[in-house]
Amino acid sequence: MPLFDEDRNVLDTSSFWRHSTEELQKSGIIPNVPGLFGDGPPPNAIFLSHAHLDHTGLLNRSQESIPVYASRGTSKMMLAGSLFARQVELPKERFREIEPEKPVRIGDFTITGYSVDHSIYGCLAYLIEADGKSVLYTGDLRFHGRKPGMIRRFIEVFQEKTIDAMLMEGTHFGFPDGNLDDEYELEAEITKLVKDCESLVLASLSPQHESRLVSFIRAAKKTGRTFVADVYTAFIMHLLQNELPLPQPEPDGLVRVYVPQALRESNPRSGKAKQIERFLDSEITMTEICNQPDQFLMVFRASMLDDFGDQFPGAARCLYSRWHGYLEQPEWETVREKLKSVNGDLYEVHTSGHMLSADIVCLIEKMNPKTIIPVHTFEPEQFKKHFDNVVQIQDGVEYEIS
Repeated sequence: MPLFDEDRNVLDTSSFWRHSTEELQKSGIIPNVPGLFGDGPPPNAIFLSHAHLDHTGLLNRSQESIPVYASRGTSKMMLAGSLFARQVELPKERFREIEPEKPVRIGDFTITGYSVDHSIYGCLAYLIEADGKSVLYTGDLRFHGRKPGMIRRFIEVFQEKTIDAMLMEGTHFGFPDGNLDDEYELEAEITKLVKDCESLVLASLSPQHESRLVSFIRAAKKTGRTFVADVYTAFIMHLLQNELPLPQPEPDGLVRVYVPQALRESNPRSGKAKQIERFLDSEITMTEICNQPDQFLMVFRASMLDDFGDQFPGAARCLYSRWHGYLEQPEWETVREKLKSVNGDLYEVHTSGHMLSADIVCLIEKMNPKTIIPVHTFEPEQFKKHFDNVVQIQDGVEYEIS
């Protein structure tokens, strides 16, 4: 069965994908929603809040006739993830774009998406209205990101509305907050660590986390280094070039592109070859990087360690900007040993993509819903320590909004 980190990236799907839909339904992994995954009249629509696998991973098990509503950003992240990260694709023929704050009508329901900040591009919360009642699903969100204006707008809108039920994410109720820095403070820390290093700096991050990607690019620019993207990262930068002010790869520019050996050896018909060709003019070799290691800040994955061969630079520094749990995997233990052998070091520079525990309370107080329904949490009962109007709902059990 799949395991997920606190930013909801998959850790292990090896056993999950071997099981049939029927087997997963019997085990309770796939919910028994009539017509969604199996026989019966299909639902009118599926709405995706964002592209992390714990929100999209069952999409390819659903009936192909069901249209899928999501932001344009989510569709782009799913495209990149399907090409480079073994994630779920959003088929073009099923995709229906949701534009923030523009309602759509599905049967008797009116659904409106609202932009929220999380650790991936294109996230939405959803307001669902029907029969004079309203349900707000927050999706995954936070206060401490790079877009404070986004959460201010979100609160502003709903302080003027009546929310009959609020499905509120509660990851950090029962899960440690970790580093309390916001993305700007984290960028300053990253920049200092890059500046203080006299060798190659490796950056381990999810390129779908556009705020973190921006932090590393800005750190490279501030310290006079070239930012070396892998093809996956470069493709995301390409997809978002009209959405965000991201520099694009150029032969002598701020951004160059490295092609990992495993990617170069992949099936040429997989769609990856086209992306390698796209960045051919801005490609950089491992020899170039290792000849002048202090000139580069390089996107790095543990699987790329063998690409260095015997050229791994002395005193290299790895800035690890992901969930801590990955570091317990054997491949990262190998990376740490390699860094130690060359007098290098590893620093964790990460802050959560989810709302911190105190901020959960703050948001609910500002929104003032009639009913709070905890979701996306290991300890939903913690909501009751702060609020009297909490209702815990079990999967598959109907609940009527009064």
